[in-house]
Amino acid sequence: MGTNDIIKEIQRMPISKRIYVIEKVIRSIRAHEDKNMMKKAANTLYTDYKTDDELTAFINLDFADFYEAK
Repeated sequence: MGTNDIIKEIQRMPISKRIYVIEKVIRSIRAHEDKNMMKKAANTLYTDYKTDDELTAFINLDFADFYEAK
């Protein structure tokens, strides 16, 4: 099914269902864009996280035993 066919099918739907389809598509696009932005940001900062002593100062604590104070 091509783009034009999909559009024609959507146009045949009642307005409430069209709105539902549009909302789902917009949410899907936003989620995809958010994920892409997060990946891009992580990739941009990867070198800094690996080499900058100020950012890695607490990395030795990652594997330390942690006990919650009660």
